[in-house]
This record gives sequence, structure tokens and C-alpha cells, in this order.
Amino acid sequence: MTLLSRPLCAALAAAFLSAGCATRPTPPIEINLVALNDFHGHLDSTKFQYNSIHASGEQTEQAGGIDTIAAAVQAWRKEDKDLLFVGAGDLIGASPAMSSMWADEPALEALSLAGMRISSVGNHEFDNGRAELLRQQRGGCESVRPEKACQFTPDFRGAGFTYLAANVIDDATGKPFLPAYRIEDVKGVKVGLIGAVLRNTASVVLASGIAGLTFEDEVSAINRVIPAMRAQGAQVFVVLIHEGGHTPEPFDKPDCSDLKGPIVDIVRKLDPAIRVIVSGHSHTGFQCKVDGRVVTQGDMGGHVLSRIKMMVDPASGAVREIGVRNVVMKPGQYPPDQRVSAYLKQAKERSEAALARPVARVAIRSINRKESAAGETVLGGLIADAVLAATRSQGVQIGFMNMGGMRQDLDVGASLTATYGDVQIVLPFGNTIVVMDMTGAQIRALLEQQWARPAASSVSVLQVSDGFSYRWNPAAPAGQRVIRDSVSLNGKVLDDAAVYRVAGNNFLAEGGDSFPAFAAAANKRDTQIRDIDAVVQFLIRQDKADKPVGADSPAGRIGTVQ
Repeated sequence: MTLLSRPLCAALAAAFLSAGCATRPTPPIEINLVALNDFHGHLDSTKFQYNSIHASGEQTEQAGGIDTIAAAVQAWRKEDKDLLFVGAGDLIGASPAMSSMWADEPALEALSLAGMRISSVGNHEFDNGRAELLRQQRGGCESVRPEKACQFTPDFRGAGFTYLAANVIDDATGKPFLPAYRIEDVKGVKVGLIGAVLRNTASVVLASGIAGLTFEDEVSAINRVIPAMRAQGAQVFVVLIHEGGHTPEPFDKPDCSDLKGPIVDIVRKLDPAIRVIVSGHSHTGFQCKVDGRVVTQGDMGGHVLSRIKMMVDPASGAVREIGVRNVVMKPGQYPPDQRVSAYLKQAKERSEAALARPVARVAIRSINRKESAAGETVLGGLIADAVLAATRSQGVQIGFMNMGGMRQDLDVGASLTATYGDVQIVLPFGNTIVVMDMTGAQIRALLEQQWARPAASSVSVLQVSDGFSYRWNPAAPAGQRVIRDSVSLNGKVLDDAAVYRVAGNNFLAEGGDSFPAFAAAANKRDTQIRDIDAVVQFLIRQDKADKPVGADSPAGRIGTVQ
């Protein structure tokens, strides 16, 4: 038997160890995302009501605020400097006055300071039309709102993050109106982020503002870009989509399983490579799984951020593990981000005088949007009454208000005095009131359309003014729910052939919220009276008459029968 020399033995041993090391598994790479949805320009904290797995009963506290969000992102970025801060749309639009009075430029600038990197567009990004959205992305002062644009920052430079929209197509070019996706290199892993907005966007924004744009099926648009992204080296795929759902489970329940709504069908049809879906639009928090994929959403107004951790195999790009945690943004929880805190202070100081202006006394601390079994709300009735009062001199007999146009309850301080800011946060769109003619038959058709809309709920969405009333049958099929003889104006049953003068905001007048009966109305005239001004004057008039508005329950204008 021949013995090997010591040097040869050492060489063989080294070779063996080297070969062993070459086959040893490479540890996975941790990739962290923080997601925000439906911020709606809420620079300051607001009331947040929620149920949690960590507490019994409904909780109420102040949450959110750009200073709190920035502080949290800053703290988490110290744990991982490569963290991606992303959004799922409606970062602006329907905003409180502190942002909307400056064309939402403060919200865009503050989110940029906080480190926002990428976001899908939401429907509210289109509130003021396609040209204004491009200005808000790119900067500049040429705006459809010259009285607001570049008034906060004279040289507004646009959002410091990128808006994505794979399914919004420019008809003139046949290409996406905005970038469809973006690929980020995170710790050597190429992460592809795809943006999309609900295909029904055209039904919830002004038609005139999106002329020349087509909103395609979300799934088709998202899946279509995957090959091109792979060709550019993308290994991990994340969808940022402004479409959502609801679940009865708490916002922070891990792997919730009872998610329902449009997002569920979308997720089931997506390319298998997509493992994480950040959603929005439905203003409700959840962290669910659908067919093995993670689907998450925070809450509106910056109340909740979603922390997403992916463990990725660096060689194959396979996502081995995904963890999600929804975190309430409690003020003071993290050390402040000094730049963002200073920016918020400046925004508050410049807006305070206008917002703090007292308007009128009201009867209760909170005039709310809580729906009765029939779909009626106290706040909706108040606004419909204000619409009627502002246009009665023009022959208007019925005022309408849509639920989606009311963004917050009308909450006031202990003095029961509503300020301009209190009213503005309820009606932030700056809509004007349009008067129009509708026959009795058209009004009946309008009421039936409440249950024919996409994803319509079982209750009403149109709020009506004093003197107009009707009842409906929840058990009847859609299109036959309104009780014919119950539709009345000032005690008289509506005549199908008669013509009535009605009023609603300009969004409804164009058929918005999927109400084509409004679009078909005749003799339309935009009064140029803003809805917020109508409500302010109504509150003042009622206060002066010693009849301050406000009640604990709706007036009973809308009822149900079995």
C-alpha cells in the first residue's frame, strides 16, 4: 500500500473543502417594503376607529400624519437602509384643506421628503384631469387651478417619486399614459414593481378630465408586462394596485382568509411569479392570503402602514418567505424626522388662519355618515338640504348628494362651532353645483341605478333633500326595488311625465358614480356655486335662525319594506 505525502494530502483536503463550500446553500436576502395607500393628503393626524387582535372592542385614537409616517420610515430604514417606501394610489385628492388649498403640492412634497419611491396611481390622482396629474408628477405651474398651483412653493418641482399605471392607455399612442413598471436593484436582487388602477376609474372621475385615456382590465395589463420585465433582469415581482376588498377580520390579523371584493378575482388571475400584492381603494386594512399569495392593505389617511418582509434566494430570485405586519401610526412612537416635521409645521402655519375661521354653531359634536338600514345618513341629508337651499331660487325642487363625495364626518370641538377646516375636510373636491331637468320616470330610473352600479352595496348611495322621499325593497331584484307609489315630493307621488328641476354636484351631473340617468338630464347649467360654500351658507343660516343642524339619526326620507 502506497502512502500519500503530507503535502498531497493537504492539497486534496483543501480541494475537497473547496468543493464542499461551492455547494453550500447561499443564505436568503431580506428585502423590506413599507406600503401606504389612500393617504388623501392627510398631512396631519386624524381620528382612527378600528378593531385589533390585540384589544377587545372598537378602539378610537388619533393616528397618521406625515410627521409620524416619516418618523416610522426613518426608524425602519435604520434597520434596513435599502427599504423601499411604496404606495398604492390616492396619495392625493379628496384631501383636507391643508393640502388641497395648495393643489395638493404639500402632500406630494412631504411624501417625497419622507422617502416615497414608487406608487401606483389611484382614481383620485385623476380628479383634476390628465394634464394636472402630469404637472403634479413632473412639476411646473401651468395648471387648471392657477389660484392654487405654485402658491405654496413658487417653483414646484413635482413629486419626487414615480407614479405607475400599466392599465391606463393613451389612445393617441396606444401606450401606457404613465410608466407601467419600475425595476429596483435591492441588495443585488432586481425587484420589479408594477402599478395599476381600478378599471372602473372612468365611472368615478370627471369624464372631461380623462378624455383620450382608456382604463384596461387590470390583470391583462399587469401580466402583459412580465416578459419585458424578465428580459430586463427582474427576479421578484410586486404589484401595487389601486383596487381592494373587505374582510370582517381585524386589520392586523395575520393571514386573514375571509377577503372579498374585486381584488380577490384579480389576484387569482395574476401571473404565478407575482407573490405580493399591495392594494388600496377600499379604505380598510387587511393582511390576507389568496391562493397562497400575500395581499395587503393599510388604512386610509396614513393611519396604518404595511411592513412587508420577503426572504429571497439570491441565485434564483425565488421568494422563500413573506411576512406582513400592519402597524398603526401612533404620533410620538418614533424619533421625529426633523425635515418632515419642519415642513408640516410650515404647512400648518400657512394654512391655519383660513382653516380656523369659525363658520357656525351645530347641534352635536359629530354629524356622521353612518348609514341606516335603508342607506340614509345624517350628514348626507344635511348636504342635500344645502344643495337645495343654494339653488331653490333657480327653481330646484330636489337636491342629491353621493356618499363617495363625503370624505369625513363633520366633527367639531367642544364649543360646537364648526370651522371652515371642519367643513372642508368633509367636502374637499371643490365640486360645483349643477342644476338640471329630469322627468319623474328618469328620477325613478336614477333611484334604481343605485343597485345596478359596479360592486353596489345593499343600501343606498344617493342622499336626498327634505321633502323628497321613497321606500325600497331589499328582497326585490335589481331594477325593481323602489316602491313605485312611495316616491314622492312634498307629499305628492312623482308623475312620470312631469319635469322636475334637480341639483347635484358636477361629478354626478356627468353621470359619475355610474349614474347614467344624471348624464341624460336636460337643460343643465353649472351654477359655479361650490358645494362647500353651499354647506357653509346653510350652516350659517340655520345658526342665525337658532336651528343649528345636527341629529343622532337620519330624518327618515329613505325607508325599506319587506
